[in-house]
Amino acid sequence: MFIITILVALPVIIFSNSVFNAHKPNKLLLKDKVRTVVIDPGHGGKDPGCNGSFVNEKNVALGIGLKLGKLIEEHFPDVKVVFTRKTDVFIELYQRAEIANKANADLFICIHCNSGGAEAHGSETYALGLHRAESNLAVAKRENSAILLEDNYNANYDGFDVNSPEGSIIFSLYQNTFLNRSLSFAAKCQKYFRENAGRTDRGVKQAGFLVLVKTAMPSVLIETGFLTNKSEEKFLMEPSNQMTMATCIFKAFTDYKNEVEGANHKPNLKIETQQPEPQAQHTISKPISADTLSKPDNKLETNTKEIDINEVCFRVQIKSSEKPISLKSPEFKGLEELWQYDANGSYKYTYGKTKDWEEAKKILSHAKKVGFADAFIVAFKGTDRIPTKEALEILAKIQ
Repeated sequence: MFIITILVALPVIIFSNSVFNAHKPNKLLLKDKVRTVVIDPGHGGKDPGCNGSFVNEKNVALGIGLKLGKLIEEHFPDVKVVFTRKTDVFIELYQRAEIANKANADLFICIHCNSGGAEAHGSETYALGLHRAESNLAVAKRENSAILLEDNYNANYDGFDVNSPEGSIIFSLYQNTFLNRSLSFAAKCQKYFRENAGRTDRGVKQAGFLVLVKTAMPSVLIETGFLTNKSEEKFLMEPSNQMTMATCIFKAFTDYKNEVEGANHKPNLKIETQQPEPQAQHTISKPISADTLSKPDNKLETNTKEIDINEVCFRVQIKSSEKPISLKSPEFKGLEELWQYDANGSYKYTYGKTKDWEEAKKILSHAKKVGFADAFIVAFKGTDRIPTKEALEILAKIQ
């Protein structure tokens, strides 16, 4: 029994030493400064990642990653931002880690999109660790499968099997070194996804992602949303919403940097994060028809009110339904100034109307107090749904 134990343990020791040596860990002791961050947009080139109906993972991840890097560069000129890729190219997983290690990075942020059933939704952030649940293991297996596209993956990973008992032991050796900071940053990402972007919070998790195994610094892998969910795909493919997600990660980065350095950086963000509907039912209202545009005075009848097609305003969305609901229904808890719009076959219901952002937040607060906990602010130009950022820019010019 003793001999067998040694034979089983020996490959683990050899491999773990190999990986640690590959890191050249001259900085295993955590530093109290965040000076270099590596942003890793997942997949790329011949590896598209998971696919939605209209977009694939590699492009969404790149869009969010580039926007995140720009935010950090603009607001923290003292921080060096390194990208594993800035174009649609294939970078092997071990090379992504090497880029971070050679840059002597203080934080590694890997950006991905998720895949699952048509109803699966929400954002989750992973740190390196043992597979805590079968669902975590499944996500890790899918992301790790990219190594099969590498020309010499057996040599690159020393024959490493992420699902073997030896692999689990190696993960346990690694996770303690940078785990606490990785989990701290991950929790901050989830906080802003939930509070500023209205995403369903799937939590902070741990799993054995190969791209994280060989990084010698706090590292996370962010699954921004599910491209297999039609409404989440629509949300993530829009550049303005990619900026929303990038802004959330940037805010998490700011909090993390303050925590590590004992500082109080407060970047003056000009970007208003858009708050999508829970479960990413993020849709755009149907365009106004030519018949509507030909009406006298450019007015449109909607419910009992006329809407100027050039008017920009904010409303608070309180409900969504596959079937129309009477505006006098008790479901609306006595709220007045209700408005219905049709978004790709789904009926959306809003409460209130204002051109003032602060007033819109007060309307939102009231809607939540009376029972619409999932309400959020939306912006319109006439009957067209537009990003809140665009509405704010238009109204700023008018005022």
